[in-house]
Amino acid sequence: MRTTLLIEIGVEELPAIPLLKELKNIEKKYLSVLEKYALVSEFEFYYTPRRLVVWHREFPLRQEDKTEEFFGAPKAIAFQDGEPTKAAQGFARKCGVSVEELEFVVKGGKEVLYYKREVKGKDSKELLGEIVNEWIKSLDFGKSMRWGSLSESFIRPVRWVNVLLGDECVEVELFGVKSAKTTRVHRQSSFEPIEIEDAKSYFETLKNGGVTLYQEQRREDILQGFKSLEQDAGVKIEIDNALLDEVVAITEHPTPLLGKFDAEFLQLPPEVIITSMKEHQRYFPVFKEGKLDNAFVVVSNALTDDFSEVIEGNERVLRPRLADALFFYENDLKKGLVTDGLEKVVFMDGLGTLKEKIEREEKIASILAQKYGVDAVKTKRAIELAKADLLSEMVYEFTELQGLMGYYYALALGEDEEVALAIKEQYMPNGEGDDLPSTSLSAVVALAIKLDTLIGLFSIGMIPTGSRDPFALRRAVIGIVRIVNEYGLKFDLKEDLSELAKGYKEFDLEVLEKFILDRIRKYYKVNPSIVEAVLVTGERELTALDKKIKTLASVVASESFKEISATFKRVANISTDVDISKELVIDEALLQEEAEKTLFDAYKAVVSKEYESYEEELDALLGLKPQLDRFFDDVMVNVEDQKLRQNRKNLVASIYKSIYKIADIKEVSV
Repeated sequence: MRTTLLIEIGVEELPAIPLLKELKNIEKKYLSVLEKYALVSEFEFYYTPRRLVVWHREFPLRQEDKTEEFFGAPKAIAFQDGEPTKAAQGFARKCGVSVEELEFVVKGGKEVLYYKREVKGKDSKELLGEIVNEWIKSLDFGKSMRWGSLSESFIRPVRWVNVLLGDECVEVELFGVKSAKTTRVHRQSSFEPIEIEDAKSYFETLKNGGVTLYQEQRREDILQGFKSLEQDAGVKIEIDNALLDEVVAITEHPTPLLGKFDAEFLQLPPEVIITSMKEHQRYFPVFKEGKLDNAFVVVSNALTDDFSEVIEGNERVLRPRLADALFFYENDLKKGLVTDGLEKVVFMDGLGTLKEKIEREEKIASILAQKYGVDAVKTKRAIELAKADLLSEMVYEFTELQGLMGYYYALALGEDEEVALAIKEQYMPNGEGDDLPSTSLSAVVALAIKLDTLIGLFSIGMIPTGSRDPFALRRAVIGIVRIVNEYGLKFDLKEDLSELAKGYKEFDLEVLEKFILDRIRKYYKVNPSIVEAVLVTGERELTALDKKIKTLASVVASESFKEISATFKRVANISTDVDISKELVIDEALLQEEAEKTLFDAYKAVVSKEYESYEEELDALLGLKPQLDRFFDDVMVNVEDQKLRQNRKNLVASIYKSIYKIADIKEVSV
């Protein structure tokens, strides 16, 4: 038998960010509790800022009956001289019966103690109190609070509990609040609890009381409201999905509204206005003809037919925010981009101040600029000014605008545009899929900053362990890999790191190299053995590494690779006792069989050519498969004549050596 089940936990307004962080776990944790109590059934989960709701259309009225089986010690251990041992007595206590009630069954070829009992399922009504408490108290929102005289805590005080099994209110107590057939509607509709008869009246009561229970419906209502505003005002609303999630979480009756702010504030960089609106007010920015407009969209939670006062109120709140930002901006421009004061800001114990970090970055950038043919003067200037905006009032207020404000200030103060752009792009890429620096100068500046942080922290032993990486060094490695590959900047992990590390406290560079290689292994989304097949050859120049991995991955993906692999793994096996690091001499005079002569001629033709890519070269080398197969069929390699044997091994090993320059094909597993 099944019936409906409604669980509503009413709370004071939930903070959006903690709720959204735990959101992915809420349903999983509820399902886990249902599994524990053997009452699993399909359900839906809803939330508003004032309630967490679970809805079952069909919930079992009781647990199913079940059979429990217990197996104990072997008969020889359970009984000795016909008397039960402590093992048998303990097993009986565990089963809750006397020794006489135990049986023996054969299990694993042995007679062992056995007991079976039928367990009647309990009524769901008896278990719902435990289920609700276990579920709610398993939720982790980060910080929690206590209220009243309670010793327990939750993200916000629980104000009502409503558990309806069918039409019946189930007795549940949560944080001292007892369940009742009541709910709360939108505050502007009523402050008082409203009685409900059943689940149907619950949903109707919320709808009539101004509460849109379904979060996806609230999202859709907001997006539809955006479309209407865009059509009516001829504007484009920028939709930040993270901000949209927040707004959905803090509203029960969302209505998008268009507000305005003074056009004088548009002299501010657009990002300043947008950041101020999003962070402080949860407003959505508005664009007109591709440019930021002096307008914003606020999503109101009010129940009213006249939103004019809501709009006016939000406009009044925004004005001082933007006025402060304009004040900061003008003050910063008067002061200019200066680094005086960074000598007092500690970057890291053991690595000195930010001024000292800049000096180290300048040295790295100078080496890289010369290596890659980038303007040295512009590079030095960009590094000098890259952290100047840390001392600005604007960045003090909006730390996420670091670098970006330096860009705007540099342009306003007449700095070279390419230098300004490098300041803006100094932290790119921030994540694996983020944009890369847009110029070679920006690329060198970003590389220098990432490399200094990476080398510097390793030099003082600040090495990420496990999942801990407080300084995002793993992300820095991926940034370096992506930049050098995008711009074709040859960077050898052994040679270049050794050169750049000279300005730091001495440390084991192999530890840093291993860390970088571990990140590279995870970066490439290919068969891991492909990456290993390239790394094992000793290749450490990142652009070559990238091309070789992609080349091998393409070959391995082909339908014919398994067949090719069998031949060339045989090549690798024959080459095992040949030192391919040395020059391999093949004496043509010792080539006797037609198959080995044919293979030698084909090999010479392949290696005599110039190839534009690793892919062309590898295809040509793997194209020797027919000649190799014939060689293996017709030619005995391990003949008694030592010179002849070595000559044939050298021929096969030469092919292996040529492939090994790209990858060790025997390492690839398919």
